[in-house]
Amino acid sequence: MKINWNYIKGLLILGLVVFLYGFSMNKNSAKKVREIIIEFEEGNNLFMNDQIVNKLLIQNGRTVKNQAKSVIDLHLLETNVLSHPMVEDVAIYLTIDGLLKAEIKQRTPIARILSNTKSYYIDKQAKVMPLSENHSARVLLVSGDIKEADISEIHILVTTILKDEFLKKQLISIQKMPNNEFVLNTRVGNQKIFLGKIEDLNHKFKNLKSFFNKTMTDKTIENYIAINLKYSNQVVCTKK
Repeated sequence: MKINWNYIKGLLILGLVVFLYGFSMNKNSAKKVREIIIEFEEGNNLFMNDQIVNKLLIQNGRTVKNQAKSVIDLHLLETNVLSHPMVEDVAIYLTIDGLLKAEIKQRTPIARILSNTKSYYIDKQAKVMPLSENHSARVLLVSGDIKEADISEIHILVTTILKDEFLKKQLISIQKMPNNEFVLNTRVGNQKIFLGKIEDLNHKFKNLKSFFNKTMTDKTIENYIAINLKYSNQVVCTKK
């Protein structure tokens, strides 16, 4: 019987490859995490720092640094980091040379809420963010008798303002009144804008922009102290 040496060679090579792969995997798993690298998405305000994130990279009651790579639960670590209210998304992975990398995307605040009881941010997804000791965001200030149920309406109002370059530059703060109506404060002219309830916003802001364009062109904007947008198809103004 003729021996097929090519077949035997193939089996030997395959066996050697499997052995080397298993050896490499076991050796790699036995390595320890020698360093933790934390990277924040470019352009984010640094509400967090490495120290805050390191405190979240905990497993078995201690930091993952110097723990064996084989026991690291990446899903658990990502869940820990995502539990922080400043974090929108995270990716954590191990490298062959023993690094644990955490890539953090922080939430983007769009308004600072100053209620009767506390102060906090809301982000572009209408999520609540605590204030940070590391950074203060320059965003619209929203004050008044604000409850958790009001966040959705405030998010709609702020998002509508931020989508318009003119309104974004002209409006500096928002006040929520006890009757669930809103008053806006301007940068130029220092007028109060009585917006009313959160309804028909696009039409109201269209009327407001037309008013500003006219009064800024003829330089009469300083003659007014109040602009009322609550009435349909008209802008009612109060002179000084």
